[in-house]
Amino acid sequence: MIVRIMGEGQVRLADSHLAELNKLDDELLAEMESGDSPGFRATLHALLDKVRELGTPLPDDSLEPSELILPSPDATLEEVRELLSDDGLIPGALGA
Repeated sequence: MIVRIMGEGQVRLADSHLAELNKLDDELLAEMESGDSPGFRATLHALLDKVRELGTPLPDDSLEPSELILPSPDATLEEVRELLSDDGLIPGALGA
């Protein structure tokens, strides 16, 4: 799967890592719902760090279609709320 981090670029990520990322996505959703801004910020950074750690960066000139788009590390709680689907940032995250 190709994942884009807004403002950074794209990485190729094995589907096998989705379960691990879904756990962080669930935490992020809970923090957003409760208005826990410091927790939200920490979890967003942890999620993006995990994507960077597990993924393989694509060349800057690569224009692959992104299957998943994640917010930039400096995105606000409100900006991320606008990006959310019913499943969170990562499809299938709820109830995972």
